[in-house]
Amino acid sequence: MKIYTKFGDSGETALFGGMRLPKDAPRIEAIGTVDELNAYIGYAQTLIDDADLSELMTRIQNHLFSVGADLATPSTHAKAAEFRISEDFTTEMETAIDALSEELPPLTNFILPGGCTAGAILHIARVVCRRSERCVVCLTREEDVNPEIIRSLNRLSDLLFVLARAVNFRANAPEPIWES
Repeated sequence: MKIYTKFGDSGETALFGGMRLPKDAPRIEAIGTVDELNAYIGYAQTLIDDADLSELMTRIQNHLFSVGADLATPSTHAKAAEFRISEDFTTEMETAIDALSEELPPLTNFILPGGCTAGAILHIARVVCRRSERCVVCLTREEDVNPEIIRSLNRLSDLLFVLARAVNFRANAPEPIWES
């Protein structure tokens, strides 16, 4: 099987079910930004040796694939309900945030993105997550979107912040402090 199809050569791509959209459509921008986020998380994961954090990041990556499938399935599709994410992973992320936060020193200052390489990449993932959230919010002004996607991305950005802190803490990498 060839990896290229040539179907996108005209500047369009297909959603699940075959509906074609321009590659710069808001829905495609949202899907692409979630994909970019997933790639940054995968990159960060290659630098992390902690099994518990690595396993959590794998679950996040799988969840983001589900978010992409949800976004790629129009609400009018007969099987749309099968691809909708639920609040389950949002709840799981909240539990992970609480657990990781307990091992971290309390925040007494604003911190700058940085620390060790993996921590810095997780901060990049956090800002890409915020951008993907903005893309989805923009999309909701034009089309029906599962509202759980916004909640999930919002919570994920919080989790990525805490993950970056946890990676830096475990690596004994100081967090850069904002100096006004």
